[in-house]
Amino acid sequence: MTTLHASAFTICESCGARHDWTWEEAFQKFGFGDGDGLVMTDSVAGVLIDAGYAVESQQWGLHNVIITSIKLDGVEQIPEGTTLGYDDPRGYLPAAIVALLDAKVTDEF
Repeated sequence: MTTLHASAFTICESCGARHDWTWEEAFQKFGFGDGDGLVMTDSVAGVLIDAGYAVESQQWGLHNVIITSIKLDGVEQIPEGTTLGYDDPRGYLPAAIVALLDAKVTDEF
């Protein structure tokens, strides 16, 4: 079974190129072209912050940034034992977060 992923695109302000991306890339070590593309981690974090979550992101490797913590009322939403940067966020994030990101990170983003 194939999982449908919500996708978005961003137009690069420097070159005018269209960059297609998914919110899942903000949690993946090799997301956004392993950091060589337009990195949209801050935008994904912003959606979560606007919804009331506390979010932490960290540099991951030489040039990529991933979300490493999501808290709601002080409770960590990324389960202990998750292999950050490698596990599929759809498999470990609470359904409410997945639904939020699917709804907010779209072509209209």
